[in-house]
Amino acid sequence: MIKPQDIRTIFMGTPEFALSTMQGLIDFGLNLCGVYTQPDRPKGRGNKMAPPPVKELALKYDIPVYQPLKLRDPAVVEELRQLAPDLIVVVAFGQILPKGVLEIPQYGCINVHASLLPRYRGAAPINKAIIDGESETGVTTMYMDVGLDTGDMLIKRTTPIGALETAGAVHDRLALLGREAMEETLRQLCAGTLVAQKQDDALTNYAPMMKKEDGRIDWQRSAREIHNQVRGLDPWPGAYTTLQDEVLKISRTEPEAGDGIPGSVVSAAADGVRVACGKGVLRIGELQLPGKKRLAAADFLRGSQLTPGTLLG
Repeated sequence: MIKPQDIRTIFMGTPEFALSTMQGLIDFGLNLCGVYTQPDRPKGRGNKMAPPPVKELALKYDIPVYQPLKLRDPAVVEELRQLAPDLIVVVAFGQILPKGVLEIPQYGCINVHASLLPRYRGAAPINKAIIDGESETGVTTMYMDVGLDTGDMLIKRTTPIGALETAGAVHDRLALLGREAMEETLRQLCAGTLVAQKQDDALTNYAPMMKKEDGRIDWQRSAREIHNQVRGLDPWPGAYTTLQDEVLKISRTEPEAGDGIPGSVVSAAADGVRVACGKGVLRIGELQLPGKKRLAAADFLRGSQLTPGTLLG
């Protein structure tokens, strides 16, 4: 039986998604000897330098923080080797771990990935699962190797995806599930009962990083497909169309029965703007023009003309 306090651990992570798991490591009693995170970046209208969320949590607990530009720099790898971690835990760090780092800890490098591997390897598994219309997702802890999310799987936790849920809502729930999965992984590691399972490469698909262009709506597609696109890209990068050459962001959608010329406004009412698609009609609950706030349909229609027959896109 291994005692948690005897496991020298390095945590690598950057955004808010990593915070729950990092807090879980602290509460579990691991000997957290260092935290690696991305460098501070300019943020907000004033472009003031701001620390990553993980750095802020580390400083709260007086844990040493390291912010290398490139983890594969030989000097950085040597520095990490000198820290002599028994375990490295990685959650949304933002850099690929080179082979030299993967070989350092005796208990390996364990990653919390936001999908039910082997499905949705890559940078945007939450977005892609929703865009593809999946009804279930989850998190997987896995041993890291030199491939992209190809390591042996350890513990999984699943959760349903609601028909109207956005990527933001699922993100927050998976962050908590990631902590649960990691804590169970650690319990089994300490007990000597942790069993790894190989991934079946034939069952995987790739979830690339989302780009702003991914938000452009093609009204020839079905209302269901566009609805999944909208919620899969909410809050970022957001789904959009055009209205008289202006970008019009849309959110809070729901597919409905109906027909019409794809991209044409069927009706504009307080409960939503309905737009015909290649199949069905999409009801839009919130809209946003450049430089303006996101508004509920009723409020948007008070200040913008959007009459039946108007073509979007």
